[in-house]
Amino acid sequence: MVSTVTTSTVMTVTTVAVASSLALIAVMTLFTLLVQKEVAATARERWARALDRSLNIGIIPLLLAFLTLVALRIAELIK
Repeated sequence: MVSTVTTSTVMTVTTVAVASSLALIAVMTLFTLLVQKEVAATARERWARALDRSLNIGIIPLLLAFLTLVALRIAELIK
Protein backbone atom coordinates (compact mmCIF):
# COMPACT_ATOMS: atom_id res chain seq x y z
CA MET A 1 0.00 0.00 0.00
CA VAL A 2 2.75 2.44 0.97
CA SER A 3 4.72 1.75 -2.20
CA THR A 4 1.62 2.42 -4.32
CA VAL A 5 1.04 5.77 -2.63
CA THR A 6 4.72 6.67 -2.93
CA THR A 7 4.80 5.70 -6.60
CA SER A 8 1.65 7.72 -7.30
CA THR A 9 3.06 10.74 -5.51
CA VAL A 10 6.35 10.57 -7.38
CA MET A 11 4.56 10.23 -10.71
CA THR A 12 2.31 13.20 -9.93
CA VAL A 13 5.23 15.40 -8.90
CA THR A 14 7.19 14.36 -12.00
CA THR A 15 4.23 15.04 -14.27
CA VAL A 16 3.70 18.50 -12.79
CA ALA A 17 7.41 19.31 -13.13
CA VAL A 18 7.48 18.20 -16.76
CA ALA A 19 4.30 20.15 -17.55
CA SER A 20 5.73 23.28 -15.94
CA SER A 21 8.96 22.89 -17.90
CA LEU A 22 7.08 22.50 -21.17
CA ALA A 23 4.95 25.53 -20.37
CA LEU A 24 8.06 27.59 -19.69
CA ILE A 25 9.65 26.44 -22.96
CA ALA A 26 6.48 27.32 -24.88
CA VAL A 27 6.27 30.79 -23.35
CA MET A 28 9.95 31.51 -24.00
CA THR A 29 9.60 30.32 -27.59
CA LEU A 30 6.56 32.54 -28.06
CA PHE A 31 8.48 35.50 -26.65
CA THR A 32 11.42 34.83 -28.97
CA LEU A 33 9.18 34.54 -32.04
CA LEU A 34 7.36 37.76 -31.16
CA VAL A 35 10.68 39.61 -30.81
CA GLN A 36 11.83 38.22 -34.17
CA LYS A 37 8.55 39.31 -35.75
CA GLU A 38 9.01 42.85 -34.49
CA VAL A 39 12.58 42.96 -35.76
CA ALA A 40 11.50 41.61 -39.15
CA ALA A 41 8.62 44.10 -39.32
CA THR A 42 11.02 47.05 -39.04
CA ALA A 43 13.30 45.84 -41.85
CA ARG A 44 12.57 46.85 -45.42
CA GLU A 45 14.13 43.91 -47.24
CA ARG A 46 11.98 41.45 -49.11
CA TRP A 47 13.17 38.46 -47.07
CA ALA A 48 12.29 40.27 -43.84
CA ARG A 49 8.70 40.76 -44.99
CA ALA A 50 8.48 37.06 -45.89
CA LEU A 51 9.93 36.16 -42.48
CA ASP A 52 7.42 38.47 -40.80
CA ARG A 53 4.53 36.62 -42.42
CA SER A 54 5.97 33.14 -41.92
CA LEU A 55 6.54 33.65 -38.18
CA ASN A 56 2.77 33.60 -37.75
CA ILE A 57 2.91 29.85 -38.38
CA GLY A 58 4.64 29.40 -35.04
CA ILE A 59 3.16 32.33 -33.16
CA ILE A 60 -0.51 31.49 -33.53
CA PRO A 61 -0.42 27.97 -32.00
CA LEU A 62 1.93 29.11 -29.23
CA LEU A 63 -0.35 32.06 -28.51
CA LEU A 64 -3.30 29.68 -28.20
CA ALA A 65 -1.25 27.47 -25.87
CA PHE A 66 -0.30 30.52 -23.81
CA LEU A 67 -3.92 31.63 -23.52
CA THR A 68 -4.87 28.11 -22.44
CA LEU A 69 -2.13 28.13 -19.79
CA VAL A 70 -3.32 31.48 -18.48
CA ALA A 71 -6.93 30.31 -18.39
CA LEU A 72 -5.96 27.17 -16.50
CA ARG A 73 -3.90 29.15 -13.97
CA ILE A 74 -6.80 31.57 -13.41
CA ALA A 75 -9.21 28.65 -13.00
CA GLU A 76 -6.80 27.11 -10.51
CA LEU A 77 -6.68 30.33 -8.50
CA ILE A 78 -10.45 30.74 -8.49
CA LYS A 79 -10.99 27.16 -7.40
